[in-house]
Amino acid sequence: MTVIYETPRVAAVHAAPVFLDLERSVEKACALIEEAARGGAGLIAFPESYLPAFPLWSAVTAPLGAHDYFRRLAGNAMRVPGPELERIAGVVRERGVVVSLGLTEGTAQSVGTLWNANLLLGPDGSVLNHHRKLVPTFYEKLTWAPGDGAGLRVVESPAGRLGMLICGENTNPLARYALAAQGEQVHVSSYPPAWPTRDPAGGGNYDLEAAIRLRAGAHAFEAKLFNVVASGYLDASTRAALAPLGAEALRVLEESPRGVSLVVGPDGAPASEALRDEEGILYADIDLADCVEQKQFHDVTGGYNRFDVFRLTVDRSAQRPVEFTASGEPRGGPGAASPADRGAPPVIARDGGHDGSGAGALVAGAGDGARDGAAGLG
Repeated sequence: MTVIYETPRVAAVHAAPVFLDLERSVEKACALIEEAARGGAGLIAFPESYLPAFPLWSAVTAPLGAHDYFRRLAGNAMRVPGPELERIAGVVRERGVVVSLGLTEGTAQSVGTLWNANLLLGPDGSVLNHHRKLVPTFYEKLTWAPGDGAGLRVVESPAGRLGMLICGENTNPLARYALAAQGEQVHVSSYPPAWPTRDPAGGGNYDLEAAIRLRAGAHAFEAKLFNVVASGYLDASTRAALAPLGAEALRVLEESPRGVSLVVGPDGAPASEALRDEEGILYADIDLADCVEQKQFHDVTGGYNRFDVFRLTVDRSAQRPVEFTASGEPRGGPGAASPADRGAPPVIARDGGHDGSGAGALVAGAGDGARDGAAGLG
């Protein structure tokens, strides 16, 4: 069988949502998908928590002053499945593209528990993968609950074998290796518009752009793949919405380093220009054949490793608050993974029961297990 190397055009959406307004942010996301598709993109990547906004307030004010923002975020959190996702899936299906979508996810089981999530939508509008960020980073713990390993998957797509991680997860070598070991060819990294850690007046702030470039280059070089980075954009309406926090909070936010969107090639070098200070869509044409030569040098998930020395086990169980069983039903529920999906070296993936809450719904793709409940999206 002759291997066909895809040559997709990829697009990183460097844009702001309509701050904490899910309906209007979905409308803008649909328009951006339409625009990127007209620009020839086969894969379109959105920033972290694009729907309905990244919780920047947690960085610049104490929790005592953030209750109203959290309530608005919870009230505009997206359900998976849900009508907003169905609307986006309809545009994806009409355009026949692959979309990586960052969102804050809510569930019917709790009005106060949220996840930082990312969906991969296939060209038929189905959910190929649904990932919840494993560990919220630093002050993000004030907003999001920890995720699970159910979304640590690589899926087949017209843009190649596709995986994704959210922001600081791209610092985790085990998470990155778990994807690389599944034959990842294109990786999506999503980030916020800014990530303040100190008052810029005193120096020593976290340099988000430098961190993004370092991590994107490291994963691209180590896994020999293309890394599509999509960061958010801080627009005037977001600043206005955060103005009640006070002038000092806005100054810290304004002076903090910005996120950057770009594409990095399998040699670790940039494969595109970058977007940082203006809103827009970044395009790059990539050739997956470029990954092959680099794999000849170092294939850490193949010939350049020692699986008799190292072994990684990944638990891809979907965590849930309660497990219900019926007589005759196997533990783990009707969506429990088959033994074949538990993998083999270089990575062992142990799939447990799937989320019965409806909050983590997936349509299975390419033989990979998935959360139950979203078959209606296809």
